[in-house]
Order: sequence, then structure tokens, then C-alpha cells
Amino acid sequence: MRGRLVLALIALALAVTAFGVYGVVIATDGGASPEPAAPPRQPRPAGTFQFEPSETSPSPETPAVASQPTVQVEGPREVAARYLTAWQAGDLTAMAGLVSAPPADFAERHRRFDSELRIAAPPALTQGALRQRSPLEAEVPFQGTRQVEGLGPWPFSSVLRLVRHAGLWRVRWTPQTMHPSLGEGKSLRLTETRTKRPATLTREGQPFPSDSRAGDYFTGLDGTVTELKLREVPSGRVLLSSPTRKGESTRTTISRDAQSAAAHALDGLGTPAALVAIDLRTRQVRAVADTLGGRRAFNGLYPPGSTFKVVTAAALLRSGLTPQSPVPCPGSYTIPNARGFTNAEQGDHGVVPLATAFALSCNTTFVQQTYERLRDGGLRAEAADRFGFREKPGLSSCRIRAHTDMNELGSDAIGQNSVQASPLCMAEVAAAAATGVWRPAVMTERPPADSPPEAPIGEDVAAGLRDMMGAVVTQGTAAGAGLPPGTRGKTGTAEVAGGRSHAWFIGYRGSLAFAVFVQNGGGGGAVAAPVAARFLNGLR
Repeated sequence: MRGRLVLALIALALAVTAFGVYGVVIATDGGASPEPAAPPRQPRPAGTFQFEPSETSPSPETPAVASQPTVQVEGPREVAARYLTAWQAGDLTAMAGLVSAPPADFAERHRRFDSELRIAAPPALTQGALRQRSPLEAEVPFQGTRQVEGLGPWPFSSVLRLVRHAGLWRVRWTPQTMHPSLGEGKSLRLTETRTKRPATLTREGQPFPSDSRAGDYFTGLDGTVTELKLREVPSGRVLLSSPTRKGESTRTTISRDAQSAAAHALDGLGTPAALVAIDLRTRQVRAVADTLGGRRAFNGLYPPGSTFKVVTAAALLRSGLTPQSPVPCPGSYTIPNARGFTNAEQGDHGVVPLATAFALSCNTTFVQQTYERLRDGGLRAEAADRFGFREKPGLSSCRIRAHTDMNELGSDAIGQNSVQASPLCMAEVAAAAATGVWRPAVMTERPPADSPPEAPIGEDVAAGLRDMMGAVVTQGTAAGAGLPPGTRGKTGTAEVAGGRSHAWFIGYRGSLAFAVFVQNGGGGGAVAAPVAARFLNGLR
């Protein structure tokens, strides 16, 4: 009996031992570390609360980390675009801010370059495709065109080299950024030589009138010609030069009668001015009198002020208005969630026909109607597609950018902000209203092969413009200027930052369309319209 009991105890001990070994083997083969036994819970006093973190709750000792905002760093393409945009705007301070270690005389170098080479305005620039050289270096080629006084367009190509430093992309500037001919030991020089040449004649075969004020546009008016050459030094390579004319005297498109009247119309003005006239049928330039200098009557860019309302009015007529449509002309108007605009002397004319608002040059009317009817791009499309306000070949210069907010749109509607034009461009606008078709002005018998195509503006729109331009002269802002019967036109007073306003008047009568511009002259109706009257009354 005792023997059997001993054997049973021995068997039980072996079984317990085997089970324990099996449990250890299972835990080891599973590869998981054994979980430490949870400490026994201590009893809590009655009425107390103890926080016990769950599996998803953050540990009290390790607070959650807040997410950090992602910082967007401009790439080389965007930095290059900002640099070229600032350059086109003439903003040297913004340009220097995008340059890695700009020289102390960065702005002065740009100003000296433009002054010594007679550059009339900041260049027009077109950005090329990005070339990534390494994670820290990139290149962006670009094309540009400068306007050289007396020589015209000067195209060039260069490259913006960019580097990444301290996490930011910046332009690595050298003189070659301005022009590739400015490498080490190289420079550019404009030379001027007076040469005997045959005289240039009017379209009738007669000499130009004395004191024609057209010397920047035609060679040989006094029996000699000034020859300009833009050279690379020291190579002597000629990059741009005056056109060479040989042989017999050259006839132009200029009418001697119109040129004489235009020149005398500028007599007595105390500030620089220009008057250009073009033939309605052929669009040939019949007169150009210019005391602005540097052919700015053709390629200078100035805010046209209310003369641009001819273009704005065309877009509004196309949107469904008529000259008789009633429109409000309050003394002031504020675009919703944007800035306010006022009329001259804050004149409040109540509700009037569109033709009257045009004749009185109501800023508030044209801002409000543009906001309500053209804010989806209709104004810029009208200007660019039908009135030549775009980059294009030809004699004239004018431009308008797409607006980025309602403040810009309102200013564009009345010929401010991004709207810029030369006097010749605005004479083309007047001719388009007179004939119903926009065509570029020319100084040749036939338009050059690369001339932009004509753009019809529609007879209904043109007829409305003619009615409204007539009202300006008979009952509007030009009523007291002494303009002869049959004249139709539009005054303009363009605000200029830090200076007196520019005075404008554009219009047409008989076979001629014209534009008068008086730089910092003041009011268009008081100053520019009387100049136009002297011109028209001086024609024989």
C-alpha cells in the first residue's frame, strides 16, 4: 500500500516537471518576451478617483507632439519669374532682394546701362525652360527686347543662374545677366556720327517744313543724318545700327500740311508733348511732332487715363448696353469688398444715359459697369484682341495685364494701373472707332509682312462709340476747347504718382485720326483738347 503511494507521488512530480518545461519551451519558441506580471491593484479609499490610462491614451509622462506646418520654399523657376517680373516693372529694389550677394552698386549699374545706351524703358522679357544643373544650381534662359532711342527694338538673349543657399533659391548675378556682351573685359558703347545724306521728303515730294519736330523719326531733314551704332567693345561687333539709306531722296508718308499744323500746335507748351495723326483709310502716319524725345510718341508707355474709356465703352456695348442705356453716375462708388473711386471734383450726376456718362467722363460709371459686366476678363480681351493692347510687331506700343483683384480691374477700366500706351497707339484706337476696324499704323506704302492682322470691332459697337465721342465735343469735357465741327474725341487726365497728371485728347475728323499727349500737362479738356483744336484748325 505504501509502495503504491510512493510510486503515485513520483509520477505526479514527473508530470508537473514536464508541464513546466513544456511551458518554458513554448514561450521561448514563440520569440516574444514574457510580459511582466501586473502589480497587484491597491485598494482605493472610498470617494477617490484615479486616472488609469488606456491602451490608446497617451502616457502622462510623454505628452503628444503638435504637428508642425509645412514651409513652402520657392523653387528656382518661381524665383526667376519674380526677378524677371520685377525687371520688367523697373523695380530694382525687388530685383536686388532676389540676388545672392548683390553688389553695392547693383541699382546704379542698371541705371547707368540704360542711360549710356539710351534705353527708353524696362525690357520686355520672356522666360524659358528651367535647366536643373544640380540640387543646388539651376539656370533659366530668357529672351528680351529693349527699346533704344533712335534705333528701335534691340532683342537679346541671356541666362539667369540660380543657386540655393541657406535653404533659399537666389539669382547669382553678374553683368552678363543684363546682356551677354558684358563678360569680363567687355562693354557696350553707343556711337553717333553725322553723315551727309540726301534729304528726306514728304509724300508730296517737298522738303519737310522748318522746325517740324520730327527729327527723331526721319533722317536727312537738314541735309545730314545722325548715324547711331551700338557696338561691342573691344571686338567692334555692331549689334544694332541706324538703317542705311542710299540713292535719291526718299519720300515718306508724311503730309507737309499735316506736319506743319502738328508742329505749330505744340508751340507755347511748357512741358514735353507729342501729336501724331494717321490716315483713316491707309493707316499711314501723316504727321508726328514730338518734343518728348527718343521716339516716345511711338514707343513711350504712359497711362492713357480716360481716353481708354473708348476701349472700356466698346466692351460695355458688346456686353449689351447701348449709348441710351441708363446708368448711375454717383460722385463716388466703392467696389464690393474693394476700394472706392470718385469723379473729378466728386461730381454726382445721378442716373444718365451711357453716352452722357462717357461725355462727362464719369469714372464711377465705368468702374461700376466694368465690375458688374466685365470682371471675368472681358475688358482685357477687348483691349488685347480688338484694340492692339498686346505685345506685337509694329510702330506703336501698348499693353494691359490680367487683373489680380477688383481694385486693379477698377483702375484698368479708367486707363490707370496696368494700362499703358503710346500716343500712336491711342491714335490707332481713335481710328478703330471711326472705321469699325483696328489696324496698325504704318510708315510705308504697304503694311510690312509681319504686321498684325486687322481686327473688326463690329459696326454696332463702332456706331455707338462715334455717337458718344461726338457728345464729348458738343456737350462734354471738350465742349469749350474750340474744336471745329465734325470732330469726335475723348479727353483723358491720367494720374501720375508723385507728379502732375498727363493730359490727353484723342479723336478724328475728316480723313485723319489723331492723339495729343502733354506730359504732366494737367487736365485733358483744358490742355490737350485745345492743342488738338490748333492742329485741326491749322489744316488747309
